[in-house]
Amino acid sequence: MASLRDLRRRIKSVKNTQKITKAMELVAAAKMRRAQERVEAARPYAEEISNVIADIFKRDPEYKHPYLEVREVRNRLVVLVTSDRGLVGALNSNNIRLALREMNESPGGASVVTIGRKGRDMMRRLRRDLVADRSGLGDRPSMGDILPAIRVAMEQYENGDADQVDLVYARFISAGRQVATARRLLPLEVPEATSELAADFVYEPEPKDVLDALLPRYVESQIYQAVLENLASQMAAQMVAMRNASDNANDLITDLTLTANTVRQSAITTELMEIVGGAAALAG
Repeated sequence: MASLRDLRRRIKSVKNTQKITKAMELVAAAKMRRAQERVEAARPYAEEISNVIADIFKRDPEYKHPYLEVREVRNRLVVLVTSDRGLVGALNSNNIRLALREMNESPGGASVVTIGRKGRDMMRRLRRDLVADRSGLGDRPSMGDILPAIRVAMEQYENGDADQVDLVYARFISAGRQVATARRLLPLEVPEATSELAADFVYEPEPKDVLDALLPRYVESQIYQAVLENLASQMAAQMVAMRNASDNANDLITDLTLTANTVRQSAITTELMEIVGGAAALAG
């Protein structure tokens, strides 16, 4: 059994670790709230662009854009969104596992574009075809930060190097639940209008020209929304992980304190017996 000094030293060490995990939990909670606000702030843009696209297709339903062309899927490209740092529980591993499953289902081969260092490192370790990467985004990524990776994914589809582009990210449900999600990005499905437009717009130039300009922006907004959702999920997962670490530290401190008390009582009992034995020897 460890000595009383060693137990007290370990209790002190665990208490210091608990302070760190508690502070990290509070920081993650504050960042999660800000990430949720950014997700909500980005939704009106995504909804409005969907409504405009749906309105244009109502006017000209026969128009076929290259992004709407459904091909025979031989090669797939997966846009994988992960975090740059760990301490987020199973969030990154769930995203990576889902992305690998989607890639393995491609009959002719699959490539990947990663947003986030964890996904990039895993794909390199597995020797997957990594087309592009964007890492080190921080806690407040902008559209401009991820635009280079988005453009590469779109060019792969436009050039015919990929017949389908899928997006894999962690969808934020609540602070305690984040779901690894995969959905098709290209070819696009015509979005349904979430609400009627406030006015009957007259498009200048032609609606087709407006649609040609809007569809790439729509793809970009979908990926950016996924990055924001994944960031909120990351902060929620980190908050939960640090809370569990703090609780485990508290349980460990309780167990170590009981063990230390047992050792101290045993030492006191031994000293008392030695004193009594010594006194009896002197008296005899």
